[in-house]
Amino acid sequence: MKNNYLSLFIIITIVFSISSCKTLEKPEASYNPEARLKALNITLPSPPQPVANYVNGVRTGNLIFLAGKGPRYADGTEITGKLGQDVTIKKGYEGARLTAINQLSVLKTMLGDLSKVKRIVKVLGLVNSDPSFVDQPKVINGFSDLMVEVFGERGKHARAAIGVATLPRGQAVEIELVVEVYE
Repeated sequence: MKNNYLSLFIIITIVFSISSCKTLEKPEASYNPEARLKALNITLPSPPQPVANYVNGVRTGNLIFLAGKGPRYADGTEITGKLGQDVTIKKGYEGARLTAINQLSVLKTMLGDLSKVKRIVKVLGLVNSDPSFVDQPKVINGFSDLMVEVFGERGKHARAAIGVATLPRGQAVEIELVVEVYE
């Protein structure tokens, strides 16, 4: 009899532990990244279209892997050049922020509503850099800062910011990311 009570206690403890560890399957009502964009006076452009045989993003389960995007304005012009040569850190930061806006437009198109973003998980920032340039993190902060402005704590992510010899069309930055979404 004592073994039955002990077994029942263990089962109840396990069930309670599992249920209390569940994560939210829907965001709370106050979570509204699109209202944050509006407050920041940011209008999302149409998402940039792939220029080769790939897609803007792939969803698998509750993760979305977004292809690399660069700093393209709505009119099609881009921020180009090499950090440490003809592009300042300030201009590179602006380019990374612009890239964040472009990636948000892809997410909005894929999800229909940015409140479905549960977390920005991982960011890979590539910076077109002169070999002597070592401030890639300061450039990619333009992307990271906007993710936190829009998504709050959910926007904080793991990140790599690396320098590369060149990028497509001479873009100053290219950034890809992984996003967790609500079911």
